[in-house]
Amino acid sequence: MPRTIIDLSVPIANGIPADPPGQDLSIIYIDHQQSLEGMLRFFPGLKPEDLPDGQGWAVERVNLSTHNGTHLDAPWHYHPTMDHGKPSMRIDEVPLEWCFQPGVKLDFRHFEDGYVATAADVEAELKRIGHELKPLEIVVVNTSAGAKFGRQDYVASGCGMGYEATMYLLEKGVRVTGTDGWSWDAPFVHTARKYAETHDASIIWEGHKAGRHIGYSHIEKLHNLEKLPADGFTISCFPVKIEKASAGWTRAVAIIPGPQG
Repeated sequence: MPRTIIDLSVPIANGIPADPPGQDLSIIYIDHQQSLEGMLRFFPGLKPEDLPDGQGWAVERVNLSTHNGTHLDAPWHYHPTMDHGKPSMRIDEVPLEWCFQPGVKLDFRHFEDGYVATAADVEAELKRIGHELKPLEIVVVNTSAGAKFGRQDYVASGCGMGYEATMYLLEKGVRVTGTDGWSWDAPFVHTARKYAETHDASIIWEGHKAGRHIGYSHIEKLHNLEKLPADGFTISCFPVKIEKASAGWTRAVAIIPGPQG
C-alpha cells in the first residue's frame, strides 16, 4: 500500500539554539583519518596501507541530555508519582503500544507566545476539525514555535498546554501528546513574568504536573506539523531504551496512507 512518511523530528546538531543557555549539546566528529590510529590498535601488526585507501572508520562522540532533540518524556520527568500516588514510569517502562497510534493535530499557531491553552480551546479545535477523540490516539499541537526552530527566539515561542487542557485529553484516554515547542507548557519566560505578578505557583509546569493525576508521555521539539492533516495519519515515536531515565530520544514520524503528493 502506498504511503507517505513525514519526518517529525529536529536534527541533533551543533550550533542550533534549540534549548536554553547552559543546556546545549555538543558533537565531536572523528573522520576516517582521525580514527585510524585507534583502529590499528585493535589489530596488532596492521598498517594503514593494508586498509582500503588507508582509511579507518567514522565515529562521533555526543554530549547531550535526554531532553535535547526530539524526545519522549516519561511520567518520571514530571513527578515521582502518577495516577494519584503510584510510582511514575521511567522511559524504559512506557508501554510501546502508546508510541504507535493514530494521530490528531490541533492547530494552535494563532495563539500568542506564552498563551496557556484551555480545555475549551481543545474542545473547540476538535469540533472545528470534526474529530472525536479515541483512547490512545496521539495528539500533537502545532504552535507558532514550529516555524521558528533554529532561531534565537524559538525557546520563548509558542503557546503551552495548561493543566485543564492536558487533563481534558488524558480523561479521553490519550496517553501520548506532543508539541513543536521547546516545552509542553508555555515558555518559561512568559510563565515567570506571570508568576512575578501573581506568586501563584500552580501555573508553573502545570501541563507537565497533570501527570501526577493521570500518567502520560509527551513528545517535545516536534517538527513539520504544518505538513500534517488534522487526522487520518499514524504517529510512530518509540523512545530509545535508557534504563530508569526520564526521557528518550525518538525519530518521530507520521505515516499517511497514499502516495506522496
